[in-house]
Amino acid sequence: MGSPDFAVPALRALHAAGHQIVAVYCQPPRPAGRGHAVRPCPVHAAAEALSLPVRTPARLRRDAAEHEAFAALDLDAAVVCAYGLILPAAMLAAPRRGCLNIHASLLPRWRGAAPIQAAILAGDTETGITIMQMEEGLDTGPMLLREAVPITPATDATALHDALAALGARLILQALDAAPPPVPQPDEGATYAPKLTREDGKIDWTESATALDRRVRALNPWPGTFATLAGETLKILAARPEAGTGTPGTVLDDALLVACGTGALRLARVQAPGRAAMDAAAFLRGRAVPAGTQLG
Repeated sequence: MGSPDFAVPALRALHAAGHQIVAVYCQPPRPAGRGHAVRPCPVHAAAEALSLPVRTPARLRRDAAEHEAFAALDLDAAVVCAYGLILPAAMLAAPRRGCLNIHASLLPRWRGAAPIQAAILAGDTETGITIMQMEEGLDTGPMLLREAVPITPATDATALHDALAALGARLILQALDAAPPPVPQPDEGATYAPKLTREDGKIDWTESATALDRRVRALNPWPGTFATLAGETLKILAARPEAGTGTPGTVLDDALLVACGTGALRLARVQAPGRAAMDAAAFLRGRAVPAGTQLG
C-alpha cells in the first residue's frame, strides 16, 4: 500500500524477494502535468509493470465493502509506505501479522506527513527509517526496526529521499524475514512534521542564512523556495550561506549574495517566470541584479 516514488523501491524489493503480492493499493489516477492528463501514481505504474493487481479506492474509513474485500485477501501482512489514506481499525487488524509501515524518520521524532523535509529544516544531523507496527494513532505504533542515515550540511531533500527509500526497501524485507519483537515508542522526544504547503517555501530574509540554506535544501523540488525580484517570483533552487551583513533581503554584490537576518545567502541556481532553471552566472548574463537591489 503506497503511492509516490518513495514507495516504489519497497514494492520492487518485495517482488524480487519472492513474496506473494496479492494486491497493490494506491491513490487513484489524477490529473497531472501541464496538460492535466489523468495519470497513475508511481506505485500504480510500477505495479502494472510487474503485472500485479492494483486497487485504487478513493476512500477507506467508512467503506464496509472495502474492509471486507481487504479481509478476503487473507494476508499474512500488509506493507504500507506513504499510501495517503488512513487505514481504519478493521483493516489494521485483518492481516495475521498486521500492517507494517515504512516511515522516513527515527520515530518518535518526526511523526506525520513530511518527515524528510522536517529533519533538514530543523538542522538534524541524522534521520533514518523506522519499520513500525501500525495502530490507529498517527505514527505511534511499536517499532520493529530502526536504522539511521546522516544529514550533512550539503544534504538536500532529493538525495535524502532516495537514500531513505532504498533503506526502507531493505529494512522491510528484514522485518518480514526476521519478525523482530515490537518495541513501544517512547513519549519523550516525539515531534510532528505537518503536511507542507506552498507558503512554506516563501523566503523570509529576516531568518538566518543557515536556516534559509536548510529551507532551500529541504523544500526543493516541492513545494520549492521562492522570493520576489522586481515584483516577479524568483524560484531559488540552490544556495549556500556565506559571510555578509546588511538589511535583510538586500543584494550585497553583483553575484546574488543576499543579506539575511544573520549572515548572507549566495543564490547559486534560480529560475525566473517563463525561463529555464539556470546557474546564477547564466541568469545574471541576461539580467543585471546590482548591489542594493531589494528582494522580497
